[in-house]
Amino acid sequence: MGIELTYEIHQNAYIKLILHASKHKTTAVNGVLIGRVSGDDNAVEIVESVPLFHSQIGVLPPLEIALIMIEEYYCDKSLSIVGYFHANERFDDSELGTVAKNIADHIYRYFPQAAVLLLDNKKFETLSKEGKDRSPVMQLYTKDASRSWKLVGSDGSSRLKIKEPSANVVLLDYISSGKWKDTIDFDDHLDDISKDWVNTELFN
Repeated sequence: MGIELTYEIHQNAYIKLILHASKHKTTAVNGVLIGRVSGDDNAVEIVESVPLFHSQIGVLPPLEIALIMIEEYYCDKSLSIVGYFHANERFDDSELGTVAKNIADHIYRYFPQAAVLLLDNKKFETLSKEGKDRSPVMQLYTKDASRSWKLVGSDGSSRLKIKEPSANVVLLDYISSGKWKDTIDFDDHLDDISKDWVNTELFN
């Protein structure tokens, strides 16, 4: 694609993904990004996110069930799945692995402007200690001309923005208050269908 897309993520969508990862620190977790194309087709607005799994990552039947339910729910709101989020199990693992790429490829087939956000554990740790950085604690991956997922370079942070500048301040407040305990993913929902995978009450 000739145009370099920009991605803007809303505060609650951003925070929810990181709270999910904080709840399951010893396992890999994943989620999907919900949004729409805006700004003359050169920007993707990520308005929501849905935590997927912490124990069944890459297992096809639950993943397919989750994606169908998510698409049906957000279709009524004129939104769709626009990308994928992944947090690796190991703190020192900063690579986008095969499972993450495979799920992202599936999303890309339906939404060719899709992005992958990978939690940057080191940047997140620095933020937790110092609390100063306003930039996203995520790495942005997009498809390059060869159709492989490529990390957008260090200068590419401008292509991923958080809509609200104070999001990291709010995030740290939620983490210190234990808000991460309240996040629900599809693993939780499939174990107990009364648990709300939309996390309607999370920020209330």
